[in-house]
Amino acid sequence: MSPLISLTWSDHVTGREGYLVVDRLVRGVSSGGLRMREGCSLDEVTGLARGMTMKEALHYNDDPSARYIPLGGAKGGIDCDPRDPAAYGVLVRYLRAVRPYIETVWTMGEDLGLSQDLVDRAAAEAGLVSTIQAIHPLLDDETAARRRLADAFAVHVDGIGLDELAGGCGVAESALTALDRAGVPYEGTRVAVQGLGTMGGATARFLVRAGLAVVAVADVKGTIACPEGLDVESLLAARDEFGTVDRAVLRPGDRELPGDAWLSADAEILVPAAVSYAIDATNQARITARWIVEAANMPVLADAEELLAARGITVLPDVVVNSGTNAWWWWTLFGDIGPDADEAFAHTRRSMRALTELMLERAEAGRTTPRAAAHAIAAGRLPLIAERFGHYR
Repeated sequence: MSPLISLTWSDHVTGREGYLVVDRLVRGVSSGGLRMREGCSLDEVTGLARGMTMKEALHYNDDPSARYIPLGGAKGGIDCDPRDPAAYGVLVRYLRAVRPYIETVWTMGEDLGLSQDLVDRAAAEAGLVSTIQAIHPLLDDETAARRRLADAFAVHVDGIGLDELAGGCGVAESALTALDRAGVPYEGTRVAVQGLGTMGGATARFLVRAGLAVVAVADVKGTIACPEGLDVESLLAARDEFGTVDRAVLRPGDRELPGDAWLSADAEILVPAAVSYAIDATNQARITARWIVEAANMPVLADAEELLAARGITVLPDVVVNSGTNAWWWWTLFGDIGPDADEAFAHTRRSMRALTELMLERAEAGRTTPRAAAHAIAAGRLPLIAERFGHYR
């Protein structure tokens, strides 16, 4: 199915390109973040937009008490290294160019390479009221809803914002659900994480606090490893805005290894939480973990997933695993939860556990992969959404 909107933008100053893909609209609105990375392509953004449609559908339920109702899927991307000194100017000019879409059909926020604070600052400079202003006409009380979301973004728990923690809570809960179904205790279970940014860092915290040991963490400088478990809180406190850890905080027993060493870490769970296409048909052979939990978008290529499945390695797909971030925004904005960390975590855990359980049950019953099961669940809900709310394809 072709997306409803697909456009390419060229920056007149730097020649950099940006993309916007709206896969479909529900109630006239779509949802999906904006990423910035060197090499970002239209094909990548198109796949991500389709994934957002499915993420929205997966969190749909017909509970009459639920205020959150799904949107369509969309995604934006800019082909630029966010560390480039020219990156902020490119971001502002991109937002000015796509401003009519943000004002009317595309609600957006941070994604890979960008923080929400940076996106909000650039959006204000581009003349936008809000990055989610397209949804404002759908709110019963816009003022109260915007205040609720702003209050939620102001909440921090042990130095990390609730907006980051909500997504990491969802990823961790998906992993813990898989362990519970397999009868594997949390204590003694080892984890390797690629990327200690927004999603990877929060996921690492929740898994450690559940009793697991994070034995390897990779960033742009390489892999940090310790078989007995890393001091995750120290690493989190020593990150820069891009998730790069200051090596000055490493302990004597922590080892510095090559950047791809996380793939072959002696761990039961791998969490790719950095970039798309991280695991391919070649490097998958190095993986010995039992589960791969996709905190990033599209980190495992399809041919790699087939080879992993043949070796008995289960991939928990991004379309479920990292969907908690997007859902948290709308649960909060629409008023299903308030701007409170405990309430947000409890709601996220219930929702993500139920969704992961359903996906794994369907996969087991159908003798298929969790990804195929998740896609089937979403495909079954899309017609119900269209019937109830309407959409444009």
